[in-house]
Amino acid sequence: MAAATALSPRHLTRLFRTELGTTPARWVERVRLDHAQRLLLAGHTVTSAARHSGLGSDETLRRAFARHLGVTPTEYRQRFATTGSRAS
Repeated sequence: MAAATALSPRHLTRLFRTELGTTPARWVERVRLDHAQRLLLAGHTVTSAARHSGLGSDETLRRAFARHLGVTPTEYRQRFATTGSRAS
């Protein structure tokens, strides 16, 4: 990212901390995690969500979910996926 923006890695990190309160690596992980969350809720498997979000493996996805959300990807999907119509 630093090369793409013509900044030094150190300056890019400083800008991220100042403007977003995080590091570039943590920001990228969060963007990937947000995408994985959407994929899981759309019906993708954990493996597919990990691969398509850029997190790579089930284990990496599981660790990111635990670190940021405190649940596993499967628990997240069970809690937040909408299920057909509910009986009132």
